[in-house]
Amino acid sequence: MQPRIPRQSPLDQAAHGMYDDPRLGAEPAAALAAARRRAVRDGDRQIDTAHLLHSLLEHDSQVRAAFDGGPQLARLLGYLVQRSIGYGLRWQSGVEDSGALPVVTVVEGFSPLAAIALEHACVRAVLRDGAPARGVDLLVAIVEDPQARAVEVLTRAGVDVYELRARIEDGLIEDGPTEGGPTEDGGLDR
Repeated sequence: MQPRIPRQSPLDQAAHGMYDDPRLGAEPAAALAAARRRAVRDGDRQIDTAHLLHSLLEHDSQVRAAFDGGPQLARLLGYLVQRSIGYGLRWQSGVEDSGALPVVTVVEGFSPLAAIALEHACVRAVLRDGAPARGVDLLVAIVEDPQARAVEVLTRAGVDVYELRARIEDGLIEDGPTEGGPTEDGGLDR
């Protein structure tokens, strides 16, 4: 007799705990859950930065707004869809790790670069305002390493990664803390 509930793969089990991370906001947590499902469906061994990019674009309007309008976003989504229907087959046999960044955190079910990106997104959020990481924090983190699969996809879609990061950084400065510090009544001294 077949069990009624299918067993979870190690990828499912590892990713499940990661997207319940309280350091992640709602959008990156939803994107992480979708990236896990996408990796399992595509038969990939690990969640990589391209899975994260694809899911962020689907689940986070701030991430979509970081791109140069409709044509660029449409081209990028086209490449990501191609990846999910076969474009990324050459990636299935390898692990996404450029060797440029030291692997300090090994998270089963995630490529080394994806695990590092998740950690960097959380650190960015803490340094910004202590709130949970937003989707744009994760977007910046997944494009930090030029060898990341997300960077390859972005480049193939004609996205200038340095310009993208600059646009996001400018937006984060506007959303970050204002000049002055907290006053005694909890307001901001301007």
